[in-house]
Amino acid sequence: MNHTFEVTGMTCGHCEKAVTRALQKIDPQAEVKIDRANNHVEVQSQQAREALAQAIEHEGYGVAA
Repeated sequence: MNHTFEVTGMTCGHCEKAVTRALQKIDPQAEVKIDRANNHVEVQSQQAREALAQAIEHEGYGVAA
């Protein structure tokens, strides 16, 4: 399943890596594409959308949509 999130608070490459690691921690097979300039995170994963959003929020970033 493809999930797209609007994620606020990502300001650097470290932020992108933190979000990617958090998502791949709950789904090691997840494919993550981040467009930091537009605050978009696209995740190809079989995990529930809510679980993915919680993983991002747990890292300290805001999640909308």
